[in-house]
Amino acid sequence: MVNPGTRDPIRSHTSGAAGRLAGLRTTLASPPSGRRACALVTGVVSSIPVSRTRQLIAALRDSLGRAEPLPPPPAIPDIPAPPERVYTPRPEKHAFAAEAARHTTALVGIGHVGTRYATDVVLQFQAELAVAHEAVDAELPDEWASSHGFLGLVSRVTDHREFLLRPDLGRRLSDASLEALRANAQKSPDVQIIVADGLSAVACMGSGKALHDAVAAACAARGLTVGTPVAARFARVWLEDEIGQEVGAKVAMILLGERPGLGTGDGLSAYVVYNPKLGNTDGDRNMISNIHARGIPVPDAAQRLASLAAGMIAQRTSGVKLDLARLGEQSERTPRPPQVRQKLVGA
Repeated sequence: MVNPGTRDPIRSHTSGAAGRLAGLRTTLASPPSGRRACALVTGVVSSIPVSRTRQLIAALRDSLGRAEPLPPPPAIPDIPAPPERVYTPRPEKHAFAAEAARHTTALVGIGHVGTRYATDVVLQFQAELAVAHEAVDAELPDEWASSHGFLGLVSRVTDHREFLLRPDLGRRLSDASLEALRANAQKSPDVQIIVADGLSAVACMGSGKALHDAVAAACAARGLTVGTPVAARFARVWLEDEIGQEVGAKVAMILLGERPGLGTGDGLSAYVVYNPKLGNTDGDRNMISNIHARGIPVPDAAQRLASLAAGMIAQRTSGVKLDLARLGEQSERTPRPPQVRQKLVGA
């Protein structure tokens, strides 16, 4: 109910519309001419609500004292400046971790910022991983063997992708390489050394020649004969069995690029086996890994490998049956000198 003394906005709005319609009829009965008539009719029609809903909404806005459909936006509050440091300061490296890091190139005692690694550690990790990927993707050029004085051989692998997917094909020589080996290699040496790409052609090209020459010289100093220098492409470890068997060597030794680690794409591994033949297993072999500037230097590795070869011939065995205690000083482990990890990115 509406009080008699109170003006009803809805009813008043409706009656106003009825009056405007009556005025429009009067105007149309005696219309003015030209643009004035058109403007008059447009103004009257546009002022008439087209539906009951619009009438109610308009009346409600009038009763609230404003016709704005939305309230005015609130004022923007003051936003404080961010703190200078979100996380706690990076803690100092523990003394034990700092001392351990001096003797290894591994990521030791890297600390943390909040619950995560520090940015420089993450960037270093990513850069070292890229080094490893690049080493695996590299290929030994066809002409590398001949240009460095090696007899070039190749396994049964036809391309780099197949080499990664089919390790079994990398353990046997191709027919053409087998014929070349039989025709050109020295027969019945004490030690047959093979340089190979393995999983890091970068390592083979970097220090393969130097290691081969150093091992050959160390073997000769012990009175051992060394076979024809051989370099193999797309080679796996067990390829030494077939090569050693074909030339009749007492000991076969393959020096090949090892699977890269973080930041270490230039490391060589050496696998040595007595009485090489097809069917040997990993238990018949001895190996030395991490032959690179930041691991075992080439001169030290050469002496150890020559000592292994001489010990195998003397004991007529290798692998788990070889008595390493009888090899002398070259088989003893000595503390590593302090190491410095190469920084690949800025701090």
